[in-house]
Amino acid sequence: MDRKALNKLIEWKSTEDKNPLIIRGARQVGKTWLMQEFGKQYYKKTAYVNFDNNEKFCKIFDKDYDIERIILALQVEARTKIDPNDTLIIFDEIQECPKALTSLKYFSEYHTNFDIIAAGSLLGVASHEGTGFPVGKVDFVDLYPLNFVEFAKAMGEEQLIELVEKKDYEMIAVFKSRFETLLKQYCYIGGMPAVIMNFIKNRDFTKVRAKQKSILSTYEEDFSKHIPSNTVSKTRLLWKSIPAQLSKENKKFIYGAVKEGARAKDMENAMSWLCDAGLIYKVNRISKPDLPLIAYEDFNAFKLFVLDVGLLGAMTNLKASTMIDGNKIFEEFKGAIAEQYVLQQFKSIEDIPVFYWTNSGNTAEIDFVIQAEDSVVPIEVKATTNLQAKSLKVYMEKYHPNYAIRTSLSDYNQNENLLDMPLYAIESLSLA
Repeated sequence: MDRKALNKLIEWKSTEDKNPLIIRGARQVGKTWLMQEFGKQYYKKTAYVNFDNNEKFCKIFDKDYDIERIILALQVEARTKIDPNDTLIIFDEIQECPKALTSLKYFSEYHTNFDIIAAGSLLGVASHEGTGFPVGKVDFVDLYPLNFVEFAKAMGEEQLIELVEKKDYEMIAVFKSRFETLLKQYCYIGGMPAVIMNFIKNRDFTKVRAKQKSILSTYEEDFSKHIPSNTVSKTRLLWKSIPAQLSKENKKFIYGAVKEGARAKDMENAMSWLCDAGLIYKVNRISKPDLPLIAYEDFNAFKLFVLDVGLLGAMTNLKASTMIDGNKIFEEFKGAIAEQYVLQQFKSIEDIPVFYWTNSGNTAEIDFVIQAEDSVVPIEVKATTNLQAKSLKVYMEKYHPNYAIRTSLSDYNQNENLLDMPLYAIESLSLA
């Protein structure tokens, strides 16, 4: 697979006096594969240690944080001689060994010549913050499910995606039907690596759905494993309520829709866990579309999305037949699939804050508002080729943005300060 995050690891490798690197991301987004592939391509040797069900080795860190002693033990465990000039050290599932997480501080302070990468479920990592977490002594890379461009390349469509990377919108229009077919597949399969590989191998959507359900079951098992018992049931309720919340015309998250009478203080711990685990994305409303957007963030109004469009479909039992029924897959749940897709692409673009906007009477709503350099850009997501956008018109008349984006299945077009961008080319916003 071609993962954009690999370029970040290459950049980290070339940095002088670098800290140990932690790859953050939800379970099964491909952290282990990324670390091992990086080691395989850019180092002579890899010393890999997995702390999951490895209590014996975890005890190595109980005595002290003497790095020379730890390196000797690592060599025995990984069965390889560790040379700081050509060896990558990998700590996988590091949340299972909090003291190994703490040891990264000492690798940073005393032995910066060792290249060391760690990864683990955010559910576990977050639970140890403040109790030995090496704050300021580690670097981070965030890993998400594959975006549409990465998915298309995995499906063998490199030449097709090259048109997006070159922003060749005339040729993109020529191959529109192929892009739409690929996009429909992505919205059903999603960006989880194991699900994509399952489809590439079997070309069976039934098996795709079974794999997605398996991943969802794993997440719920993690709730019981990592979350305090008094928060588990609330976390499950909140997690399962998200598809229904996104199916509303007004997708603002309502606590009472999780459980009758529920309030913010009842659910804040559960929501924090899911956010820290990378399982949900929280998009806050802004009171005013001005720079910097974060200064106008309204913490009392927000929308919640899940981490992957394919998993959202699995949570709602979206039928595979929607992929061949015109554009129905994008229209499902009042356009929630299309919005989830767009947000997922934005999450893979580094340093783009994402919010949404409504007017004072909640009669107009802009699906997403992003900050791109010195501009505030409103983005309207349309599920099909119907380009009526009353809310966008209200916004533009009120704030007169430098430009606005309307993304749909229509072809690329620019009319003064309104840019129509095909859904399958939204990634081109991040390309130089």
